[in-house]
Amino acid sequence: MAINRFSKAAWAAYFLAQLALGITPAHAQSESDDAALTRTITALDAKVFDAYNSCDLKAFGSYFSPTVEFYHDKGGVTYDRETVVMNTRKYICDKVHRELVQGSLKVYPVKDYGAIEEGEHIFCEIKTGACEGAAKFLMIWQNTDGKWLMTRVISYGHRALLPAEKEALKLQSHP
Repeated sequence: MAINRFSKAAWAAYFLAQLALGITPAHAQSESDDAALTRTITALDAKVFDAYNSCDLKAFGSYFSPTVEFYHDKGGVTYDRETVVMNTRKYICDKVHRELVQGSLKVYPVKDYGAIEEGEHIFCEIKTGACEGAAKFLMIWQNTDGKWLMTRVISYGHRALLPAEKEALKLQSHP
């Protein structure tokens, strides 16, 4: 009997401690799900921008919904994948490449839909290698039967890099 009472008391203490710390089985599962979602979206981001940087427009376009809405603070709004790809060909290919700002990517689940991805990136000129611009981004990803597509993209806060930011980039590339 004493062992049984101790076991019940130990179990109760364990669960009370978990609740006090905000750790529940559902919470632990949620953290696991969030980590998996972050890995998925991070991998998708890398694939999208590998295609963007290499001007593989077929692959690049495959990550967008046919009816994607793309809001760009400097360029305006586009309402379809075809225009997004055309604008990338016209304004990006052989001109600039994108680099994700390390540590800036954040991913948030959207119940019964997919995910929100946000972060910051910089743009470097291909001819000179000079990184001159930065911007923030927000992407809404829809997951339909395991297929992830961007349905909304917001690219905003475009600005020139500050001299200190440029210097930090030089130090990162030449440790």
